[in-house]
Amino acid sequence: MPAPGVRPIDVALLASVFVVAACGLLYELAAGALASYVLGDSVLQFSTIIGTYLFAMGVGSWLSRYFERQLPAHFLRIELLVALIGGVLPATLFLANAYAPGAFRLLLYGMVFMVGTLAGLEIPLVMRILKRNVALKDLVSQVLTFDYLGALAVSMAFPLLLVPQLGLIRTGLLFGLMNAFVALWAVWLFRQELRRLRAHAFACLAVIGLLLAGLVGADHITSFAEDKFYQDRIVISTASPYQRIVVTNGKLGHRLYLNGNLQFAERDEYRYHEALVHPAMAAHGAPRRVAVLGGGDGMAVREILKYPSVESVTLVELDPAMTRLFTEDPTLARLNGNALRSPKVQVVNTDAFQWLQQCKAPGCDAAEDVFDVIVVDFPDPTNFSIGKLYTNSFYALLDKRLSASGYAVVQTTSPLVARKSYWTVVQTMESVGLQTAPYHAHVPSFGEWGFVVASRRPWRLPEALPADLRFLSAGTLPLLFDFPVDMARLPADVNRLSNQALVHTYEREWGKVVAH
Repeated sequence: MPAPGVRPIDVALLASVFVVAACGLLYELAAGALASYVLGDSVLQFSTIIGTYLFAMGVGSWLSRYFERQLPAHFLRIELLVALIGGVLPATLFLANAYAPGAFRLLLYGMVFMVGTLAGLEIPLVMRILKRNVALKDLVSQVLTFDYLGALAVSMAFPLLLVPQLGLIRTGLLFGLMNAFVALWAVWLFRQELRRLRAHAFACLAVIGLLLAGLVGADHITSFAEDKFYQDRIVISTASPYQRIVVTNGKLGHRLYLNGNLQFAERDEYRYHEALVHPAMAAHGAPRRVAVLGGGDGMAVREILKYPSVESVTLVELDPAMTRLFTEDPTLARLNGNALRSPKVQVVNTDAFQWLQQCKAPGCDAAEDVFDVIVVDFPDPTNFSIGKLYTNSFYALLDKRLSASGYAVVQTTSPLVARKSYWTVVQTMESVGLQTAPYHAHVPSFGEWGFVVASRRPWRLPEALPADLRFLSAGTLPLLFDFPVDMARLPADVNRLSNQALVHTYEREWGKVVAH
């Protein structure tokens, strides 16, 4: 709390420190989130952006020594620049990704550096203004206290409230407005000291007006950027604490994108999901208890329910927004045949790694803890948070949840494009004692795609498949397990939780495709 005798103007400045700190961290988090959406590898993106931002703050702090006179005027100008650059940062990067993807990285780090430099100027100037009336020991403690409190507030609100409710573009513009109002507040607080009062007030109002216009038109900005990026008409666009979910509709039907990455296309998703589910389900013979990890769109569940022997399906999906959309939206529910409404299906919205660890009996021997078939349908390992679901630690937990005669099946990646990544997954599963049966299928939207069946007993070719399949048949199924020379097995390392080598291998192999 401010010390006794501190003027109201100083209290107002300390409150401004709270807002300034919150806004600065918000821009940093928004840049990191966007970079991870577009560039992948969230650890790398957040690390480099935080490093760039902190370095830029150091540059700004060093530059503050050259501001000697008219400190309040300099402070409010800096606030307006932060408001403008930081506020439009998410919108600018969204548009750059759609219309000038080659410039995205340069623009990203350039804007982060500019905002960081300006943020580095803010606090020293506030401290020098306050120094006129507050003792040094009180000054430092008060400024840093409010600075840290502001950072804490926004770090909690960003993933839990701001992004899910407002989206990145609106959130950036809202916090830009907060910076601009701090500047307007500074105009009133220092009205006796400012030489060009009307010009400063006009500049504040102009920036506020611009940001308000952006806030009103945020949906149009988002649509303008995403329509260009996705090509087809966007019918659903929403952000959850975990990802950005976009569904488009065009000549080839609906498509689902998570963080800009295609997850399925209506015209050929049946190929992917039939290949994912039926080799394991049919080989078991009469599976009763089935679990699906990931696959919140319900397509895998749709295929599983084609087996009359199935008594229960437990769908473990991290993001409740996904399961809610594919349960409640009539168009999306039609795609999965209303599978998520089946009385046999239980939806559990939690992290699959944690769910595997929470078996109810020692060794997971209780009937409710083990499954005849486990279908693992996660996105590709583009970052470490997903990469942990492809490690030997994860597969060891998966093994404990399989019944003695059970099968697990895992979607991997393309054994043609990302050959080493694919065989790394196979090697990792075998490292925990599971026997594997690797196979692949051609899905036009993805190209040649890979899967792995794993179990404690050798996989056996099923004698029959459900009658209404559009892609697989008992006669052609053996062809999926034959790998041509350019997809044949390579030596590969085990992907461990401690190193997550798969994420780097995956990024390197798919990066070559993007580069060409």
